Amino acid sequence: MALPNVNPTTTASWKKLQAHFEAVKDVHMKDLFAKDGERANKFTVKWDDFYVDFSKNRITEETLKYLLQLAGDVKLKDAIKSQFSGETINETEGRSVLHTALRAPKDADFKVDGVNVMPEIYQVKQKIEGFTNEVVSGSRKGYTGKAFTDIVNIGIGGSDLGPAMVVDSLQYYKNHLTTHFVSNVDGDHVNEVIKKLDPETTLFVIVSKTFTTQETLSNANTLKAWFLKTANDDAIAKHFVAVSTNIEKVKGFGIDGNNIFPMWDWVGGRFSLWSAVGLSVSLAVGYENFDSLLKGANKMDEHFKNEDFDSNIPVILALISVWYNNFFGAESEAIIPYSQYLNQFATYLQQGIMESNGKSVDRNGNPIDYQTGTIIWGEPGTNSQHAFFQLIHQGTKLIPADFIGFTKSLHGNQDHQDKLISNFLAQTEALLNGKSEAEVVAEGTSPKITPFKVFQGNKPTNTIFINKLSPESLGKLIAMYEHKIFVQGIIWNIFSYDQFGVELGKQLASKILQEFSGNESNTHDSSTQNLLSYYKRSE
Repeated sequence: MALPNVNPTTTASWKKLQAHFEAVKDVHMKDLFAKDGERANKFTVKWDDFYVDFSKNRITEETLKYLLQLAGDVKLKDAIKSQFSGETINETEGRSVLHTALRAPKDADFKVDGVNVMPEIYQVKQKIEGFTNEVVSGSRKGYTGKAFTDIVNIGIGGSDLGPAMVVDSLQYYKNHLTTHFVSNVDGDHVNEVIKKLDPETTLFVIVSKTFTTQETLSNANTLKAWFLKTANDDAIAKHFVAVSTNIEKVKGFGIDGNNIFPMWDWVGGRFSLWSAVGLSVSLAVGYENFDSLLKGANKMDEHFKNEDFDSNIPVILALISVWYNNFFGAESEAIIPYSQYLNQFATYLQQGIMESNGKSVDRNGNPIDYQTGTIIWGEPGTNSQHAFFQLIHQGTKLIPADFIGFTKSLHGNQDHQDKLISNFLAQTEALLNGKSEAEVVAEGTSPKITPFKVFQGNKPTNTIFINKLSPESLGKLIAMYEHKIFVQGIIWNIFSYDQFGVELGKQLASKILQEFSGNESNTHDSSTQNLLSYYKRSE
């Protein structure tokens, strides 16, 4: 096998962690801070423009020691080497996993089947750069000779979530082009986007590896039909480009062969924004900023690959997550960015984390009797404080949370920034310390109300402080979570890079769709049959 194959529950370190958990599970973090004045310094990693404080976790130095032993027991170092060397670590699909190659420098050496893929990567990057510069400058025009004003990205899953999140996150760096994203097969979705478009000045980017995805092709054909109401077939070549491997199908759609951007099967969809799938990002913020995004991710790659595990940010975050998931039984993690720009960040990570590590079979094909992937959710602060934070503060569930903040605002309004960061810091402090009954009583609260105002505290958080939201820092942040996913998958002994769970529903949907046209009749459970009949009656 390309990856180590170790059931984590059979390791000596796992057994130590189980015994250790029983000893520390009720310890309050307040007491840990009181006993050790150096705790915050011991549990902090400073790297580049990142400052990661993981001291507000229900861990001790002993916990960290056993977790790091676990990383050794599952042969994490070997696994990292296997990934970066291009071995076929996506064994169920027979593929390498080399999204890291997409952001590596030109002189790097990433081999697939013995061939260095860097020359072809840089050939595509050069094509993205040239195309971007032509569209942004206005030298590439539509069929009536007008410069483009709008870009429509048509894709779903990784062909949508990554580019959409990055474009949203980098709005500050956006140029004059307006970018739209069409993903859902819901016809109302695409028609709402159409209302905002002028066919003479709109460029369509169709992103589909196989050029067969139902949602993407349905939306592409709807937009093409709308476009052809005012343009002729020849105009398609000027207004439609594709990111795909299926050259013949793309050409059959009417897209010029020169406007096809290739992709590779050694890049998984949810890790593909670094490839030509990121063309919409490049168009929205300019190629230079897109390239900075890639360079930032590469810096995190190098940190992850080379740094000792005890100061390796993705490794530490992954180990802490395993600690809560597998020992405390915490099923979810909240991602709370204190930046409205990162409004879609948690949504993006939902796919990356839950599609990757939502597995119940190990790398031997055997059922797993321990917990794997965590449920990811979240929204930006301070909005989330006025919404679901009640559950985190006083609910019955243990919900570890990542707080992501930036020390500098982009627009420079210091008053707003100080208020934002005061909330950012206050929430992690409140989650740590809580408020005791004695403190509530001291405030003059009546005995009847006192129980409702007590906060248990002891709620774990990681604080990720970054100097400024830039294309480079965003690249580092995304790559950090990608590597966290990888580490967790290695520890849980699962394949993180396939997603067969996505397929079953798609297969059944195709069968049901045939029934709508009367071409097929299938047997369903009684609930599905009743719902199908109800829908047909309402047409």
